[in-house]
Amino acid sequence: MAIDREAVLGRVREALAQVKHPATGVDVLSGGQVTDLDVDDDGKVRFRFALRPEDPGTLVREARAAVEAVDGVARAKIDVKLPDALQAQRQQAARAQGGRPLRPHSVPAPTPDRNLVAGIEHVFAVSSGKGGVGKSTVAANLAVAPAERGRRVGLLDADIYGPDIPLMFGERRRPQVTGERGQEKIVPLEAHGVRLMSLGFLLEDEQPAIMRGPLIAGILRQFLEQVEWGELDYLVVDMPPGTGDAQLSLVQTIEIAGAVMVTTPQDVATGDVRRAIRMFERVRAPVLGVVENMSGFSCPHCGGHADIFGRGGGQRLAEDMHVPFLGEIPLDVQVREAGDSGRPTVISAPDSPAGRALREIAEQLVATLEGALAGRP
Repeated sequence: MAIDREAVLGRVREALAQVKHPATGVDVLSGGQVTDLDVDDDGKVRFRFALRPEDPGTLVREARAAVEAVDGVARAKIDVKLPDALQAQRQQAARAQGGRPLRPHSVPAPTPDRNLVAGIEHVFAVSSGKGGVGKSTVAANLAVAPAERGRRVGLLDADIYGPDIPLMFGERRRPQVTGERGQEKIVPLEAHGVRLMSLGFLLEDEQPAIMRGPLIAGILRQFLEQVEWGELDYLVVDMPPGTGDAQLSLVQTIEIAGAVMVTTPQDVATGDVRRAIRMFERVRAPVLGVVENMSGFSCPHCGGHADIFGRGGGQRLAEDMHVPFLGEIPLDVQVREAGDSGRPTVISAPDSPAGRALREIAEQLVATLEGALAGRP
């Protein structure tokens, strides 16, 4: 049965007259935002909605809800006209896609800029899918071990919300700034032969970094571009846990040699790291290998051994994901003491089981990276 279209249109206009701009108090009909209002015999209402730059996006939802609550309306179809600036952005993105309609993940990512780190031979990330697996401990030791062998090494602490590198290197000074006005650069601090940069050097003690995710990209780019790293053989980037803004920003800002993934043996950790490996694969960043941390505990008093978090999970993960397994690091009280004292394990306890394991992993990694360099055309 056909509806009384004029009666329905009258009720729809009354409903739209109640939808008002929260700032001006003007309704969307009087304000000229709703045009080409029509209804068909089946009760389907159509109209255009011109969304202005100063309008909240909620206005469109409010207009739809008001119309669909009207007696006789089956549903509302709204053609939203975006503000000119947003429309231009969408058209530009569509042209970049050859005129094809935009779909999720169809907009190309920023192209990494190698010139940002032109003086650095290799950049690699130390990452994980889960917090608390000892990622920063591994990153600190992977930086110090080659520095002890004469390599030029830098360590960038990209864990903005939980910067632990200052504590692990026993460094609390504020970095200096050099250069002319408008071209200033931050001079990284140096400890144990490693050049260091961390947001922790710029914050007061116990001051939290309260910021939204998009700001992470800007901070990371500044730490790459506006820090006077100089000539380096390796820049180690200590990533935050997860697969979020920091990881994507790094691979979209510069080309990296790859990522070292840190896990503990239990399934709760390896499952998260598995997803993190897939993320790096999606963004075409090589996974250099998996490190299993806290793989077992030997009691220094009784000599007994316990696999507190299980054992072998990291190696199984590496085999399943077809990536190298770099080694396992035992749970050792000396590692905790090293982190708290500001002297990484490869320096403070080089002959301990954990110290030897960390040094062997670092040597494998250096061999992998330098072998890749030798293989370049």
